[in-house]
Amino acid sequence: MFRSGFLVRASHTLLTWVITLILFLHNTDLRRCEERGELLLPALFFLLVVLSVLLYFAVSLMDPGFVLSDTAQGVQASSEEMESMIPQSSPRLRRCGYCLLQQQPMRAKHCQTCKRCVRRFDHHCPWIENCVGERNHRWFVVYLLVQLLALLWALHIALSGISPGATWELWFRANGFLLAALGVVGVFSVVVVLLLGCHLYLVSINSTTWEFMSWHRISYLKNCRDEENPFDRGIFCNLWDFFCICRTVVWEQVYQRNTPNPV
Repeated sequence: MFRSGFLVRASHTLLTWVITLILFLHNTDLRRCEERGELLLPALFFLLVVLSVLLYFAVSLMDPGFVLSDTAQGVQASSEEMESMIPQSSPRLRRCGYCLLQQQPMRAKHCQTCKRCVRRFDHHCPWIENCVGERNHRWFVVYLLVQLLALLWALHIALSGISPGATWELWFRANGFLLAALGVVGVFSVVVVLLLGCHLYLVSINSTTWEFMSWHRISYLKNCRDEENPFDRGIFCNLWDFFCICRTVVWEQVYQRNTPNPV
């Protein structure tokens, strides 16, 4: 059950709705809006939480870009796996030593947890119990953005419900659940801000977490200088391609086009 991600997803969902319930039941801005009959803000917050949960499951259950096996390639004759599209002068495709894939596409990496090779591999995220790769990376970034908005709003709502007390003991009793929710939301807010900032930076230079961390150990990057990224087309083009172009990219062609002396 744990390896399939059931416990991780169930825990995330349960924690999300418990905190949401605490914010609605205590004397916060949400509760006061409900009592005054102003339902717009509570409804918007509830919809934002629902959207974040839906995006979480979409990213968690989505195919991150698993590379088809050699047998499947022969059966399906997938155009995105055809070697005839790849220039002969490009770096030789590697053989995966784990799943014995004969031709591992450029920028793909084998994930030890998923036991599969993933296109444009970024990282395996234990939070979603899935890899982040070419097919779901953009949705992972969108999810982080929506999650951050929900967390910051929840942070403001929790602070609005903190009430004074005659003594410290009475104050803790009155605000205990809100303080716990505030602590959890605060920690997650910091984590999501850091993740979102890192991923937006990597997207802007058309790199991945794996490539950024292992630059000098990757065959097609180790001979490039630190400031040379053969996949970088400029910030605006990188962002446009990442968020607006939904297709499988033959990175060997991009590498060949942008590298004067391919290795």
